[in-house]
Amino acid sequence: MVASSTVADVVTMGAYLDVRNVATMRTTLNAVLDTAAGDVIVDMGALKAIDAAGLGMLTAAHLRAERAGQHLVLRGCSKEVRRVLAVTGMNRILRLERRLGLTSGQGNHDPAG
Repeated sequence: MVASSTVADVVTMGAYLDVRNVATMRTTLNAVLDTAAGDVIVDMGALKAIDAAGLGMLTAAHLRAERAGQHLVLRGCSKEVRRVLAVTGMNRILRLERRLGLTSGQGNHDPAG
């Protein structure tokens, strides 16, 4: 699902981001990145599980956004998803929205606990 506002476009993830649906999500996210005027937020609130294919897709989308002068921001990551991001080191690359609407920048840590 995609929603737009004047500040950022929001893409909502389902319960799983894995090899079974990563192609569909990549197409959706790339289309939003291509048309967004500002940052793109990925609402991860419903996400229960992510695999290497999902991590790779998010990394590629992050790089695509950076090249366009945008930010890809992950919102609502569960403790389990934040743990996967921390273990893989992706929390140092991807922007995670912190509580109170702040984001962690590249190189900053979002605690996985």
